[in-house]
Amino acid sequence: MTEQKFKIVRMFYEDYPEKTIKRGLTLEEAQAWCKDPETSSSTCKSKKARAIFAKYGEWFDGYAEDN
Repeated sequence: MTEQKFKIVRMFYEDYPEKTIKRGLTLEEAQAWCKDPETSSSTCKSKKARAIFAKYGEWFDGYAEDN
């Protein structure tokens, strides 16, 4: 049996479409990604993450099954 894979999806609160940013992760990898403070506009500190906020407004990363 093949292990289920997951993708990271960036979701925006404004009228921007969701964006898949990483694919082929295990459940544990996807959960670890989403626990990182840099994966949400409300908790990020890095220059790169703050630039995403400046361009798109509030956002966060979630995960979903990768079909």
